[in-house]
Formats: sequence, structure tokens, C-alpha cells
Amino acid sequence: MLFKDRRFAGQVLAKELAAYANHPDVVVLGLPRGGVPVAFEVAKALNAPLDVLVVRKLGVPDQEELAMGAIASGGVRIVNEYILSLVKISDEVIARVAVQEERELERRERLYRENRSFPDLQGRTVILVDDGLATGATMWAAIVAVRKQQPAQIVIAVPVAAPETCQELETEVDKIACVSTPSPFHSVGLWYENFPQTTDEEVRDLLAKAAKNGEAISLGM
Repeated sequence: MLFKDRRFAGQVLAKELAAYANHPDVVVLGLPRGGVPVAFEVAKALNAPLDVLVVRKLGVPDQEELAMGAIASGGVRIVNEYILSLVKISDEVIARVAVQEERELERRERLYRENRSFPDLQGRTVILVDDGLATGATMWAAIVAVRKQQPAQIVIAVPVAAPETCQELETEVDKIACVSTPSPFHSVGLWYENFPQTTDEEVRDLLAKAAKNGEAISLGM
């Protein structure tokens, strides 16, 4: 399946999550930046609050698209032992890349969250949304970060994913909702007609719109 863009993909994905609609304990977390437009549509369809969980891939030097690990809000860091066994990267290099990405993670946290605190996830059903899963490194980090808050359930929701990545993540969460698992997969962007880089401004705008939608719902408007 070829998605027109991220917003359309979110509308399609939301249909796979209809069972979670109008549940007061559900919260949707988009993984910035590309996962937020998808998550916005999911949250709107489910009548659920939207927030972000900032994650950053740790790319192999000179091969940044190849993830040797990832970091997430809350001091979470994971590494891909298989990739590290192939590329033979020292601990010093990993630490240097991690420091760089932590700076960017902190910048995005300040920019997206402003003065808002992170939502309390204890006992809630958390739906983690991204625009797709290739290696799944950032989603792994997101799962670890969310699990620390003792949610009732963790659900992964993506429009498209590599089949093997879905299989690896199935045992780590309560449910995976994925519209398409094409093989061969190659890359997330291949399965979208329009796949521009999501900007910081777009993320902030969607979060602001979601907050206003939530206020309107709570006021019965």
C-alpha cells in the first residue's frame, strides 16, 4: 500500500485502532518528528489526548541511516549489539554520538513541550505512533521509556513496517497495529507518495491544535 502522506496514513491507521476510541485511559504519543502528523490523526479519530515522546537514533558515523542504537526522554539509551558486532565501533565513539544526540533531544524537548509536564502514564493505555518502522531502534527506546512509568498497556501503531521488525517487537508490547508489512521493505519513505521532512514548526502546530481539540471536547463544544 502506498500512502499519500503522513496525515492520510494516520487516518488509515486509526481504523486499525477503533477499539481504543473514547476510552479515558488512552493516551497517544507521537515519535517526533515524522510520527507526529500520523499520531495527530490517530488521536483525533480516537478522541484521545496527544503528546510526544522524543527519541533519537544513534547513527553509525558516516552511515547515519544505520542505527547502532537510540535514546529517549528519561535518560533511556539502547544499543543494537548486532550492528555493533558488524561495524566494530568503540565505546568512546558511541558515547560521543550519544552526547550529540542528547543535545538535540533536549532541544526538541524544550521546543515541543515548553512549560508542559510529561503526561502521567501509570495505569494508562499508551499508543506509540511513528510513520514507519525500519530497524525499530527508536521504537525500542520508546518502549523502554514508557515501560518505566508502569502503563497498563503499550500499543505500537505504524502505517508501515519491515515484517521482521514487527515480529521482533511483538513480544515486547501488548499489541502491534500495522497497516502494511511489505517485503522487501528497503525504507519507510518508499511507501509514501509525499514524504518531506517534518519540521519543528509542524510538530508544534499539531500539538497546539490537538490541545485545543481536547479543550473543546472537555467543554462539550
